[in-house]
Amino acid sequence: MYEMKEIKTDELDPEEFIKEKVDEIRQKVGNKIAILALSGGVDSGTIARLGLMALGHNQLKIFFIDNGLMRKDEPEWVFSTFSKEGIPVQIIDAKKEFFAALKGITEPEAKREAITQAFYKVVLPRLIRETDAEFLFHGTILTDIEETVAGIKRQHNILEQIGIDTEKEFGYKLVEPLKQLRKDGVRKVAETLRLPKSIWNRMPFPGPALAARVIGEATPERIEIVRQATAIVEEELKRENAFQCMAILHNDKVTGMQKGKREFGLQIEVRCWDSKDARTATPTKLPYDIIEKLVQRITTEVPSVVSVVENKTPKPPSTMEAI
Repeated sequence: MYEMKEIKTDELDPEEFIKEKVDEIRQKVGNKIAILALSGGVDSGTIARLGLMALGHNQLKIFFIDNGLMRKDEPEWVFSTFSKEGIPVQIIDAKKEFFAALKGITEPEAKREAITQAFYKVVLPRLIRETDAEFLFHGTILTDIEETVAGIKRQHNILEQIGIDTEKEFGYKLVEPLKQLRKDGVRKVAETLRLPKSIWNRMPFPGPALAARVIGEATPERIEIVRQATAIVEEELKRENAFQCMAILHNDKVTGMQKGKREFGLQIEVRCWDSKDARTATPTKLPYDIIEKLVQRITTEVPSVVSVVENKTPKPPSTMEAI
């Protein structure tokens, strides 16, 4: 059983942690090149700041992989937001590679594995060759490790912890400065690093991105539907101060009515969570008028959606993401 010593948030000295991790990164990477696939969330944003403090712009190359599975306008937001913070990001268009990997796949773990393989065996090797990198930065946190090792769900960034030798398998070594922390601890470090609140307090987003929110095959068309629904959910629930909220696209069609006629349409599930560290979570108690607004907007603004439901199951037994 893989074990990792946790640094609990209430015992965390963020300034001391930053100093230790910057020193560790310098010792481990030396004068070699490292790369980071920036997602735009607090974990990878914190890694970007730590990595640049330790190595500088010449040694750390930062990329945003546009896999076609991200939220609305995500590449533009990431590029603009991080550039303002002195964190240069290069956008890589990899939509074809990821949708090709997902084609025909419906089983949840198979979808996660397809995304993992597309990243580590198709997209990443190209970046390794182009940059001559010998190290890859991961924003792995302790909850990712625990869920994967326990067999709850495979997190895409868990490799060494399940016995994969990345140097032998892929040709690089991993750097994972955050793996002793949970989400609330990472936020504490990110705030101390003077990252803006739009980054350190940003809602978590899954590694498999919107593919984790499509039950069934994650085609470009189905991803676009859940992308539109997600934008509405996040906009309408932003004042609720929830840990995370999302839209899930169900697989089977349901009976509905449009313009007085029967229509077999799509069903969206809304999930909204209160949590501190993602280990456990309870559904946010949303006001009914907010739920009504969500239903009205999703069924009128998102094509083919005729039904909206709300998930009220805590974690556990549920998980926060559907896939």
